[in-house]
Amino acid sequence: MPEPSPQFVDEAERLRVLESFSPDALDDDPELLAIVRFAAKLCHVPVAQVTLVEESRQRFLAGEGLEERETPREVSFCAHAMKTPELLEILDAERDSRFSDNILVTGPPGVRFYAGQPLISDEGAPLGALCVVDTDVHAAGLDDFQREGLAVLAQAVMRRLNARRAHITATREIEERDERLRRVIEGVPQIAWSADADGNFDYFNARWEELIGSKPPKVAEEWRQYVHPDDAENTFNGWYAAAEEGTDFEAEYRMLHADGKYRWVLSLGVPTAETAGEPLRWFGTITDIHETKQALEERDMLTNELSHRIKNIFAVVISLATLKVRKTPEHEPFARELTGVLRALGRAHEFVHPGAGIVQEKLQGLLQALFAPYNGDDDEPRVAISGVDADISPRAATPLALVFHELATNSAKYGALSADEGHVTLAVEDRGDELAILWTENGGPPPQDTGKTGFGSRLVEMSVRGQLEGAWERRFDKSGLVVALTVSKEAMAR
Repeated sequence: MPEPSPQFVDEAERLRVLESFSPDALDDDPELLAIVRFAAKLCHVPVAQVTLVEESRQRFLAGEGLEERETPREVSFCAHAMKTPELLEILDAERDSRFSDNILVTGPPGVRFYAGQPLISDEGAPLGALCVVDTDVHAAGLDDFQREGLAVLAQAVMRRLNARRAHITATREIEERDERLRRVIEGVPQIAWSADADGNFDYFNARWEELIGSKPPKVAEEWRQYVHPDDAENTFNGWYAAAEEGTDFEAEYRMLHADGKYRWVLSLGVPTAETAGEPLRWFGTITDIHETKQALEERDMLTNELSHRIKNIFAVVISLATLKVRKTPEHEPFARELTGVLRALGRAHEFVHPGAGIVQEKLQGLLQALFAPYNGDDDEPRVAISGVDADISPRAATPLALVFHELATNSAKYGALSADEGHVTLAVEDRGDELAILWTENGGPPPQDTGKTGFGSRLVEMSVRGQLEGAWERRFDKSGLVVALTVSKEAMAR
């Protein structure tokens, strides 16, 4: 048991520690009642108490053999006992100068014998005592076994008090954490929600009523009235499938807002269980993406218009070449070759342009289409492709096309493809989870490393490292530029 600490001569500090146990909740605590009953039997006395000494009173948390629940502090025996490091034992209070004129001695209940084991907090603050009392004198006092027993029982009292304080501290921390979390969730700009395993919603933050202007739904079907009819079927089919399978939910749809207008939102839901074996709960958000969606649509419209105009330029040049050759038949071989190159460039442009509707599911097919403008009808292609083939997704086709379109056009301007005898070899090697692609130029002008990073290099960097989850490096050999790339098969296929 800790001893009283000198620092707690400050009564205010002692009372602060005492209050930290929230003793009101321990009145007649079953565990404390069991302790005092055993203490009374152990010491063969009619009265035993667990007492706490407050500012103006001594309160009895649990007692045996006494009806009173408190006494004034100035007549408290335990106020003396708690300041001692060991058991305080009064064999005959009537003959003890400290207590002989105490009203608890001179009047009811007529205390004669008292023994109090101090209750000391872990900080060393005196709190009160576990005491046993009798109206008869105990001339022989307690024996060693009884003294030891009271010390052990006092330790049990403190364990109970400390458990109570630990519970209070933990509860307060949980409440504070929950309050911080609540403030965070209430403060986010998105609608946040939670639901049980059956899809019954039990929480929405304040954003729902602010943005939607109505009471939140209780079940999923009540949500349907806020979803645009054209989006409802796909959205709810996705939600019910995710709920049944316990998988993440994600959907974009138009949602009716308080102003009567539909706005695009991104809805996300994640299933989780607090502990293993418990039913899943759902937590999710609804994020307004209306401006982003509109910006993307405007970008796609502009991109489509630009692509259309570029293709028109190819068509106009092809038409002009065709018309011109009719007047000068001797130029027909050159015109035929030129129009072939222009058509191949148009096909390559469609790979680079997202959303053009061109689908190429194999890497070799994509590369052949991209390099067709440079290979022409010669028996020996100027860009020779070798090695393995691989599946590619429409999503991966665009960055791949951008990368090799950039390498080819640069080579045509400054590298091997700018010279009549120049050529490029492109080797594709399977390395397990990755493909290694080696671009090697030969026969062109000596490459020069200016040390500068242009837009093209940044485009390759973004495409390879970002979208294709790979890496690349280049070196300027005497024979020509060499570019080594590695790309993730998984990124290419998804």
